[in-house]
Amino acid sequence: MKVRFSDLNFYNGLLKKEIENKLRELISDSKFIGGIEKESFENNFADYCGTKYCVGVGNCTDAIEIALEAMDLPNGSEVIVPSNSFIATSEAVTRAGLTVVFADCDPNNYTLSLESLKDKITSNTTAIIAVHLYGHPADMDGIKQIVNGFDIKIVEDCAQAHGALYKGKKVGGLGTVSAFSFFPGKNLGAFGDAGCIITDSEELAKKARMIANHGRIDKYAHHFEGRNSRLDTIQAAILNIKLNKLDSINSLRIKNANFYYKELSKVKDIILPKQEKWATSVFHQFVIRTENREELIEFLENKGIQTGIHYPIALPKLKAYQYLKSDYSSFFSMKNDSKILSIPISEHLTKDQIKFIVDSIKEHYNNV
Repeated sequence: MKVRFSDLNFYNGLLKKEIENKLRELISDSKFIGGIEKESFENNFADYCGTKYCVGVGNCTDAIEIALEAMDLPNGSEVIVPSNSFIATSEAVTRAGLTVVFADCDPNNYTLSLESLKDKITSNTTAIIAVHLYGHPADMDGIKQIVNGFDIKIVEDCAQAHGALYKGKKVGGLGTVSAFSFFPGKNLGAFGDAGCIITDSEELAKKARMIANHGRIDKYAHHFEGRNSRLDTIQAAILNIKLNKLDSINSLRIKNANFYYKELSKVKDIILPKQEKWATSVFHQFVIRTENREELIEFLENKGIQTGIHYPIALPKLKAYQYLKSDYSSFFSMKNDSKILSIPISEHLTKDQIKFIVDSIKEHYNNV
């Protein structure tokens, strides 16, 4: 049996006719930049997340960088970033003229470690990026308690967490400002690159929109130098259609995850991700930990099962950050990036396929 790690055709196929009709309409009317479709999606996504403002941009990397710039943080000041994330999180910090400081990740849910965060805050810390990694929310109240009394902004990186809940509230409206990715493989994905910034601050939303549009609100009225980072009309229209299916797609991923928890919890050679009582993960990834990762990958590959690694190299190990002088060798993330493995969790999986994955993992460890 062949089991793909992901299959975008399933999600997109559910809405094929509606999307095709909308694309024909936009092409016929030559509507490609801005307009009603973009405004409609921004309003709908802000409502979905329970926030006041949404600013569509070109991608999530831009979203993080623009959000940092919009907050007017002192040049060179420190921004704390989890050590296990995609480089976009830390890259945006550096490109915004700020200084990256890595904190460790929680070994249970892989989000920002509160203990490590406490250790990394200094008088130069101006922001923290809380990554809701793999679709599991970071402990936002815990982070807020730590920064209470400090002038430290909290940025939510929600690239993998569309619709995830923290204590019953959707992520994205829990910090100062948030960034989302709509990369095609996300739980809510466009047909190309796309992203957005959401916030309850009118001032931040206005500044972010200006930065993303060459420092202007009105045509040719440039208040400062900005950049060109657009959520184009076609992507906005597609996202607006797909947003209506997001909760049902997330439910399928949660159902698959629950099957894994039930069937794999007694396999002693793997460690399953913990879902905290205060969290409802949307399982963008289902990441297990095992000492013999490469052997398991090979075994599953021979069975026709694709897997992934998110992420194979902890950020402080990358050549890009060799200039940092801090010692991160004691971090959990530094010691365990060779053990983590993402197994298929996507909504495209059939009952037979997910049972086949479980049976194959059990077979492997029974034979080890």
